[in-house]
Amino acid sequence: MEEFGRLLNVIDVEATCWKDMPPPGSVNEIIEIGVCVVDTVAWERVLKRSIMVRPQRSTVSAFCTELTGITQAQVDAGISFADACGVLRDELHSDSRAWASWGDYDRKQFERQCSAGRVAYPFSARHTNAKVPFTAAFELRKRPGMAQALEVAGLPLEGRHHSGADDAWNIGALIIELARRDHPIG
Repeated sequence: MEEFGRLLNVIDVEATCWKDMPPPGSVNEIIEIGVCVVDTVAWERVLKRSIMVRPQRSTVSAFCTELTGITQAQVDAGISFADACGVLRDELHSDSRAWASWGDYDRKQFERQCSAGRVAYPFSARHTNAKVPFTAAFELRKRPGMAQALEVAGLPLEGRHHSGADDAWNIGALIIELARRDHPIG
């Protein structure tokens, strides 16, 4: 059993999206849940995971594939949103671990989708919008996007931007950099 509070789940989601308005009847739905687990004692990334999610009320547009690299065939092979929430709880202890995301979009998208689908919210109440402490630590006027934050911190962007797993991994690196600068979260 893990030591309470030692591990932090970093979450980044990708959702269906369109260049313009969604087609009639379509809504933004999570299609990938990227997870990076950070050990907050050693301050290292210990796990990177991608959970592909099959949307119920939308399809992956050409624009979405261009942005994320995710295809309709990949999400067709994914699991339901309810099952993905179960994986988060059962395998990644999301209901008891602190968690972080870059901004509030990910948290709000989970809240919307859980409410709409009558799915139990999979996360603990201990959420940190990592943009906030990053902006303070680097004394910035505006909250940067993840890629810009990596540049500010002098860190490389690892993998593909707008891949949930790669973005979660990169956010994990930013969180570790915050800890190195005496601004730990989690």
